[in-house]
Amino acid sequence: MRHVIKTPHATHHSEHEVHALLDPHQRSTSGLSDIILGGQDGLVNVLGVILGVAAASMDPYLVLVAGLAATFAESVSMGAVAYTSTLADADYYDSELERETRHIEQAPKLEREEVRQIYAEKGFQGELLEHIVDTITANPDVWVAVMMSEEHQLAPVDRKEAWKAALVVGLSAIVGSIIPLIPFTFLPVTTSMWVSVIVTAFVLFVVGAYKARKTVGHQGRSGLEMALIGTISALVGFAVGSLLKVPTTP
Repeated sequence: MRHVIKTPHATHHSEHEVHALLDPHQRSTSGLSDIILGGQDGLVNVLGVILGVAAASMDPYLVLVAGLAATFAESVSMGAVAYTSTLADADYYDSELERETRHIEQAPKLEREEVRQIYAEKGFQGELLEHIVDTITANPDVWVAVMMSEEHQLAPVDRKEAWKAALVVGLSAIVGSIIPLIPFTFLPVTTSMWVSVIVTAFVLFVVGAYKARKTVGHQGRSGLEMALIGTISALVGFAVGSLLKVPTTP
């Protein structure tokens, strides 16, 4: 359970948390990461599985069964990981918040000096620096919030977001997993293998480029990196399937 020092100005810390949670830039970045995480994982893993099964059996029915099994197992697994990791982040934030609160209560001089060092490194000095330190340390809740953000680089985590992250990642994994399977529903196995690799590589390239456009990085490089991940996965799956190829009966 989270404890925050109570002062007449305690609402300042709550406003800080609300801003962090409702900031559209933070929400959109987090949502984009969840979609890319689930979609990329579904694309790459299922592609490797179905190419391995296809190379080993050349049976379209087995490919679809294996692909669908991997799709739903992957989506449930990824959703669970997203859920538990979000709760773990929230637990870690709360534990660090309690620890930082105790430090401010028990060693205020040391914590005040840490605030001074943080803002001195940002270029503030003299009377302005002292004014910043005095303003921040005058309110224990603001003080804690600043230390969490500036020293620990941590932002509040809403536990309610865990279910949302699980659903987004899980559904993205399903959508991503279905893409490499589509060619096997209407094309011969050998042709489907090539088409699946090409389509998956193209989708990964687009996703990588879009991620770089929305965040930071070179669009072409980011897209190429993600496309290479899919291609390498395909080669590994194909190699394993070829080595364990089902012998044909005479």
